Amino acid sequence: MGDSGQVTQSAAEKYDELFPSALFNEWAPRVAELAGVGPGMRVLDVACGTGVLSLVAADLVKPGGSVVGLDLNSGMLDVARRKAPHIDWHEAPAEAIPFEDGTFDAVVSQFGLMFFQDKALGIREMLRVLRPAGKLAVAVWDSLENVAGYAAASELLGRLFGDSAAESLRAPHSLGDVQNLSSLFSDAGAPDIKITTLDGKARYPSMRYWMEADIRGWTLADVLDDAQFERLVSEAESQLARFVTDDGTVEFSNLAHIVTATKRAG
Repeated sequence: MGDSGQVTQSAAEKYDELFPSALFNEWAPRVAELAGVGPGMRVLDVACGTGVLSLVAADLVKPGGSVVGLDLNSGMLDVARRKAPHIDWHEAPAEAIPFEDGTFDAVVSQFGLMFFQDKALGIREMLRVLRPAGKLAVAVWDSLENVAGYAAASELLGRLFGDSAAESLRAPHSLGDVQNLSSLFSDAGAPDIKITTLDGKARYPSMRYWMEADIRGWTLADVLDDAQFERLVSEAESQLARFVTDDGTVEFSNLAHIVTATKRAG
């Protein structure tokens, strides 16, 4: 489950309740800016989840533009449709985007590439549906060793519940190596690749909120029972205390890479 990033319907609702403000909201404008999203453009958001980036893009393309959100997970899309019925949502894998060549002025993807079944094919598909001179912008998290909060949380999960549980927090960081990331895109045919590394902040109102997000809103939602979850929270209160600020909130540095490429004519 950790490798695919797929969640249940109830987890998708928790995901949308807990994660955007904690992790994702600050990144969507950055990705959209690097993709050059602006008025009148037609934009595709691949692996859109519950629509954090799609919603930002939808505001930026006014007037006259449009946004399509694409995701494999029906639970995520159900949440997205309820929030934004004005956006065109499609259930499909990134490896088989259901649009003609050159359909979009910009293609964006925020923290989904790590979970593609065939990453190179997904990149080629995103390039295929991009018009000549159109721009691709894809965000991935940095390597786990560079994100102290999640490295510590993954270690704690592994110690308490085994390696498969820890993998749920490792998987999102699997593309953090810049050299390998660049090779992935170049081997897939992406031209003029640029990788921009930016620092963000993971912010949670409390330790319990953090654990709730990463368990109830992610792939461990149906893996840890209530007793195991309470054990995790108790251990986290002491083992992860260094990430708690004076006011009781949790905060730590959370770096990400944004890969951009501009499609060549012809």
